[in-house]
Amino acid sequence: MMHNILILALLAALTVTTAMPISRRELGGVLICNGANAQGHCEHGEYELDKCYDLAAPLYQNASTFAPDGEAFYCYPYATSCGGVCMSPTGCTLGAVSFFYGHKFDLGAVGWEKGVASFECHRNETTS
Repeated sequence: MMHNILILALLAALTVTTAMPISRRELGGVLICNGANAQGHCEHGEYELDKCYDLAAPLYQNASTFAPDGEAFYCYPYATSCGGVCMSPTGCTLGAVSFFYGHKFDLGAVGWEKGVASFECHRNETTS
């Protein structure tokens, strides 16, 4: 009898769950790797929007994967460090890169595998 009570108490304890709040993921998550297709050295971070970030070694001008998460934001990768002066006649940004960008896992396809020195991200804005 005591054995059955102990088993019932154990089963009851196992079925009780506490509600854990679901933490909302922030905008600005980006996966950056020095190899294509998220290979090699990779770092994923959540970055504050509207702020420039310099890449550090080993990713500085050595990133073949630049893949923003799927939220409503986009990033501009730059060939110069934050605040740097662009001297290139063709420009110093790859342009807006979002979750939907076709070459985010292979920047070499557009000649930018050695180009990213810094980046900044912004929330998608819609106008009506």
